[in-house]
Amino acid sequence: LQKLIHLLQVTDDPLIQEQALITLSNSAAFSVNQDIIRNLDGLSVIGGLLSDCVPKVKEKALNALNNLSMNIKNQEEIQVYITQVCRNIESAPLNSDLQLAGLRLLTNMSVTNDYHHKMINSIPCFLHLLSEGNERTQVQVLKVLVNLSANPGMTRHLLRAQV
Repeated sequence: LQKLIHLLQVTDDPLIQEQALITLSNSAAFSVNQDIIRNLDGLSVIGGLLSDCVPKVKEKALNALNNLSMNIKNQEEIQVYITQVCRNIESAPLNSDLQLAGLRLLTNMSVTNDYHHKMINSIPCFLHLLSEGNERTQVQVLKVLVNLSANPGMTRHLLRAQV
């Protein structure tokens, strides 16, 4: 895991980055690896790739963070990327794998009320995706919206959203 994280830091090759991210993502299926990746500063290395110009690299980084977000301590670190994830969702092509990867991460990050406030500005985008997206996109957006709607503090923001 340490070598994979180091590889992500030193290479600019998108194909190598994608493969390293896929491997880290698969490794994150095991809770012990989630802790190791966090302790090796892997979350910030992966999070740094969310601003990469290659959509596939962003998508694989989102998938890795999604798997890593199953851990509460990891969520505390991943939450700093929520605004950027929302921007990636808004700027991604409609129904793209990149958009879906971002929505899946937000679904996990919105299970508790802790980070809902970071998603408020994206509610109009979510509602737009709900009306314009395909079935896969709609289902993923609904998961985020259901999580947000479970928080009474979000009611006003959900009802006042301009679409």
